[in-house]
Amino acid sequence: MNSGKSISNLEIIKNQIAELEMDAGQKKGSVKLIAVSKTKPMDQIKPVIGEGQCHFGENKVQEAVLKWQELKEKNKTIDLHLLGPLQSNKVKKAFGIFDYIHSLDRNSLAEKISDEVQKRGFCPKIFIQVNTGLEQQKAGIEPESLHEFIKTIRKFMDLNIVGLMCIPPIKDLPETHFKFLKKLADENGLSELSMGMSSDYKAAIKSGATYIRVGTAIFGSRQ
Repeated sequence: MNSGKSISNLEIIKNQIAELEMDAGQKKGSVKLIAVSKTKPMDQIKPVIGEGQCHFGENKVQEAVLKWQELKEKNKTIDLHLLGPLQSNKVKKAFGIFDYIHSLDRNSLAEKISDEVQKRGFCPKIFIQVNTGLEQQKAGIEPESLHEFIKTIRKFMDLNIVGLMCIPPIKDLPETHFKFLKKLADENGLSELSMGMSSDYKAAIKSGATYIRVGTAIFGSRQ
């Protein structure tokens, strides 16, 4: 897809977000748009940065380091989000490039991140991934274990947990999962919700999303 089309798509989505915020009685800017730039080359991403887009999402630590390190050093307004799974042996590298981690899904990873926080004196903003559909092949904390998981983190670890993230099962109505995630966040005193992608971000915003993760609807299908 050419950069002109990406810019046009970005503008349409931003306008839709603004309308949905207004409909919900939310303050303008309540919903942050993460442009999912995984697998996309920098010549496709830079025009979108030029339009003022500052939140970008990547799935792999190594790819993000190679693509973004230099640009992030020059452009301090860019916030980079790790949307894919984080392996324990990549935590150190993730701290060097990501401002947000959306995929905390187990106690051993929480401990590893906490150790890195102690060494560095700072922590990225973290979302706990919740497996709302109880899918065996999908990462995430099971809903019934979430409260205890958060309680343990708050008591023993120095992590900046800001909210919850989910990826609904493909076969299900996404709104059901979005509303469930909102309920879980409210019960645990968390204000941020990372939910909604290209196919369902409007439903996510209506259900209380504060971060939506949109790739295809901006950049086009992956090659």
